[in-house]
Amino acid sequence: MTLSKMLSTMSVGMLRACGLFALTLAGSLPLGMVVAFLRKSRFAPVRWITRGFISLMRGTPLMLQLLAWYFGPYYLFGWSIRGWRFPALAIGFILNYAAYFAEIYRGGIESIPVGQYEAAEVLGYTKMQTFMRIILPQVVKRIMPSVTNEVITLVKDTSLAFTLAYQEVFSLAKQISASQTSFMPFVIAGVFYFAANYLVEFVMGRIEKSMDYYK
Repeated sequence: MTLSKMLSTMSVGMLRACGLFALTLAGSLPLGMVVAFLRKSRFAPVRWITRGFISLMRGTPLMLQLLAWYFGPYYLFGWSIRGWRFPALAIGFILNYAAYFAEIYRGGIESIPVGQYEAAEVLGYTKMQTFMRIILPQVVKRIMPSVTNEVITLVKDTSLAFTLAYQEVFSLAKQISASQTSFMPFVIAGVFYFAANYLVEFVMGRIEKSMDYYK
């Protein structure tokens, strides 16, 4: 296989990885905020369940979670898993990263001084107005470095999709390398991942810089 053919084939795999990446971000970022609020709920059973969910997601390998989501419906209920590969990947990635983002959000929210809330109350702000106009902008600014790290990790973790035989760039690199007895596909995959992470770092850096309102 020629180099141009390798690039063409693996580019398709990279697009599939990017699709999984985008879907995971779109689902896990807002879900993480919901989980963070549930984690801070005044209702104790909700807090306990949420803490258990976070501990489970962070305490077990993502690969194991993907296998559980894919094969679980068949072994537990006897359901057909035909066509279930990508939904299982999406659910596994979204729930896993939502747990990590939830803890990042919670840390950011709890880092805001109580005086901010008290001042907003004195000014007549509702709880929703206080959060949206005063707390959230500060939280987003404080957590951007941590969120950037997680997003970069997500780019690399898309390679775990090979666990369910999803044809992303790493899976294709392994197949081509085995058939051609060449290490070049892995080099190409590494370049693709590095370029994607460089782009993520650049974009997130620009966003973080735009929030540097002290300058």
